[in-house]
Amino acid sequence: MRERRLAVLGHPVAHSLSPTLHAAAYRMLGLEWSYGRVDVREHELAGFLDGVDGSWRGFSATMPLKEELARMGDGDREVALTGAANTVLLADDGRRLLRNTDVYGVERALRDAGLVSAEHAVIVGAGATARSVLVALERCGARAVTVVVRDPARARGARDLADELGLEFDVVELGDLASVVDATDVVAWTLPNGVPVETDLPLAARERAVALDVTYHPWPGPLAAQWLEVGGRVASGRDMLLHQAVRQVRFFVSGQTEVALEQEAAVEAAMAAALVKD
Repeated sequence: MRERRLAVLGHPVAHSLSPTLHAAAYRMLGLEWSYGRVDVREHELAGFLDGVDGSWRGFSATMPLKEELARMGDGDREVALTGAANTVLLADDGRRLLRNTDVYGVERALRDAGLVSAEHAVIVGAGATARSVLVALERCGARAVTVVVRDPARARGARDLADELGLEFDVVELGDLASVVDATDVVAWTLPNGVPVETDLPLAARERAVALDVTYHPWPGPLAAQWLEVGGRVASGRDMLLHQAVRQVRFFVSGQTEVALEQEAAVEAAMAAALVKD
């Protein structure tokens, strides 16, 4: 297979760990593929994609590009549901094939943290990542979700998605977080780095629920820190990042996210080891 170029796009993008993960995968697979970082803003994305040449195989996308990318190619059901894409494959026939591998990354991270099923979940945030979390939670059996936001008007997209998935939906303001986590099965934190959890959450929630904190640098994130204090079950942003990246590698290599890589367990182990070292 000929040498190809790949990269993660976003702004800012210097912090991204995707090059570490992908480089480890392609080394294990014996592919001389390069994977870098390109700083691209939302208004620059269309022009950037239009200008790439045939040496490029595809791109990963991080914030704030996922919603913009979802409008720039042919997506699957997960892209349609979430309105977000984090992966684009540049097909030989000129099409841009879009996927949202975050949904799988969230589901796998929650399962690895010990989640068996979830009737109710609390999601802090309502952006593109929160919508991917919402779809993943529905696949874990959730039937109701409470979204926690600073401005309830921003939860409209999450509400529409919950309606489409047939989930009961409620929204509360961020200051009321502690009052809605007592009996939940999952608490997911999707807010940007630097936003703190303003209060200690109830001990019962930290001991009972699985916490998903999509932060991966610095670690632990604000939600995970409270769970780790009491030995609670935690799914980290690094777990999510690893598992969604495996699906991206599948897509870039074979054009299919559902087709396992050769020696996939070894590839995933190499990616996980590289992530620990970074």
